[in-house]
Amino acid sequence: MRLGTAIVLLALGAILTFALRVDISGVDLQVVGWILMVVGALGIVLELLVWGPRQRRVIRTAAYGDSAGGGPARRSTTEETY
Repeated sequence: MRLGTAIVLLALGAILTFALRVDISGVDLQVVGWILMVVGALGIVLELLVWGPRQRRVIRTAAYGDSAGGGPARRSTTEETY
């Protein structure tokens, strides 16, 4: 579940719980709304825990000629973004 889906579930659950006053035989819309809000909140928390702390590491290696040493020299840089 992505963050947008979780937010939509949370909003839909809040609408069903707090805004609608409709009686449907056999279905309690307030309970369905609470369930959707819990699932949406859980989706937001899991999304932030799983995808929030990820880091990306990029390693670039450049080779260029070195006239003093006679052979190619290598330079490596590491970039980390959070």
